[in-house]
Amino acid sequence: MSITRRSNIFDPFSLDLWDPFDGFPFNHSLLSFPRPSSSSSLSFPSDTSAFAAARIDWKETPEAHVFKADLPGIKKEEVKVEVEEGNVLQISGERTRENEEKNDTWHHVECSSGKFLRRFRLPENAKMDQIKAAMENGVLTVTVPKEEVKKPEVKSIEISG
Repeated sequence: MSITRRSNIFDPFSLDLWDPFDGFPFNHSLLSFPRPSSSSSLSFPSDTSAFAAARIDWKETPEAHVFKADLPGIKKEEVKVEVEEGNVLQISGERTRENEEKNDTWHHVECSSGKFLRRFRLPENAKMDQIKAAMENGVLTVTVPKEEVKKPEVKSIEISG
């Protein structure tokens, strides 16, 4: 068995917003997120790239839907897990950038900073009032229990004759 990861563009359950103008040489974006100042000597990832950078796995077990988000360096107080109307699970937060000291010399920067937001439309069988979330070692686990599938009752009919 192999696990196939799909891009959000093709994921029918994903409500993520895509900014088609991200990376263009002008400051206006459909998402209207502030960009880092051009006075910075380094090229930090933009808020829009951080917005899309939160990696989340979604698996379904017989009992629940389980979401696992890799959020290294983020405290549980900096993360919000919310449920919106229409069975939408929203995971959001913000990773703050390390303060730059005047005498520091950065050689390479890959860690993103900024806000992130992911939204997932949950199926009808999700128990929205029993969702649980836990954070351990930089991994957020959100468990959404499923309603038990009622098996149709089979009644045997005696054949006369």
